[in-house]
Amino acid sequence: MSLCTATSSMNSDTICAIATAPGGALGIIRISGAQALEILSSIFSKDLTQAQPNTIHYGHIVECVAVPQQHTAVIDEALVSVFRAPHSYTGEDAAEISCHGSRYILNKVLELLIQQGCRMANPGEFTQRAFLNGKMDLSQAEAVADLIASTNKATHDIAISQLRGGISTELDRLREQLLRITSLLELELDFSDHEDLEFADRTELLQLAQAIDTHITRLAQSFEVGNALKNGIPVAIVGAPNVGKSTLLNALLGEDRAIVSDIQGTTRDAIEDCIQLGDVTFRFIDTAGIRHTDDQIENLGIERSIAAAQRARIILLMTQPGIPYPDIPVRDDQIVIRIENKTEAFQAKFGVGLDDLKQRLIDAVPQTADSDVIITNARHYEALTRAHSHLQRVIDGLQQNISGDLLSEDLRQVLDTLAEITGGQITTHEVLGNIFSHFCVGK
Repeated sequence: MSLCTATSSMNSDTICAIATAPGGALGIIRISGAQALEILSSIFSKDLTQAQPNTIHYGHIVECVAVPQQHTAVIDEALVSVFRAPHSYTGEDAAEISCHGSRYILNKVLELLIQQGCRMANPGEFTQRAFLNGKMDLSQAEAVADLIASTNKATHDIAISQLRGGISTELDRLREQLLRITSLLELELDFSDHEDLEFADRTELLQLAQAIDTHITRLAQSFEVGNALKNGIPVAIVGAPNVGKSTLLNALLGEDRAIVSDIQGTTRDAIEDCIQLGDVTFRFIDTAGIRHTDDQIENLGIERSIAAAQRARIILLMTQPGIPYPDIPVRDDQIVIRIENKTEAFQAKFGVGLDDLKQRLIDAVPQTADSDVIITNARHYEALTRAHSHLQRVIDGLQQNISGDLLSEDLRQVLDTLAEITGGQITTHEVLGNIFSHFCVGK
């Protein structure tokens, strides 16, 4: 890969970082690079330069001190896990130091490692090295960050699927089909002098291109679901004033998050908070009551209520006996759950009917099969959208019977755009640095 040359100087360094959150009983420091075991041995009570791979060693982290008749000072006892290239997370010689989680101890160990020749790792640099060393493709590397950030089973399962190569496998299938079209067209060009030979049946190629485009479109469309699952399914609570919207939000959250009052127009701005129901995170938005009013400030809140409802995937449309449901615009892809509050079947204040509502919310989440590939990354979605645009030109060209060389160029653009997702066309250090800059230090 051309990018490896641009980053070879970075990869020559041995890096270190704390890999665990502060405040725990134990802490882990990761080290990776050609000098990892040599540097670690200089501050450890045992020589690890000849240690076998995939082994764990007990000893002490020590500091050399300039005191007569005292050559070392013990910092902490530790377990050190040793990994040898290429069978490590980064593909390099690597080690993990497990010691006590004291901030002083962890910072002292980092200080000693840096004194002996390590440098602090940049955010995501361990995973970046794993990508550069061929341990994973870019979509899998990005799934590592998603796995760390997952807050529920749904986002965890999607991240695990991507980490195991779910997107890569899907794109490999599409790539094989696209290469088949490309090879037939280019073979036809090689024998263009023989008018009686036809290697590429345009009707068959058109059907194949349309099938591939349908697949790419389906992947791109899954981003809406994937993004909602990743950031929380947006649910707008909408209704007239005083029908119990804020009371419902508080009941769902199990705390007094929104002000509840008998005075109409109390809620002037949208209030958001998240809870997990089942395997999914829902992001609830309590909105201002919708009614006709001459109060300019309240009208601003009502406008924001309608805007929030338009952005939501699920709308909880609330009323109570004697008050009509508000008339708001609803998209075809939105789910509307009507709630008549302050009735025998539902009373938000006392939690009556709340369990049934929670189940209805869970049931409203789009179901996906285990084998479904769900796009959750905006970069992947953007690449798929561009690939669809390029492929549309191929389809139009096949329908208009344009020359094979022009079709081949558009097909190459489709292939290159899809390759960006897995890292095949990432050619600048800046682009790669931007992707990994969002990772946490130590990963």
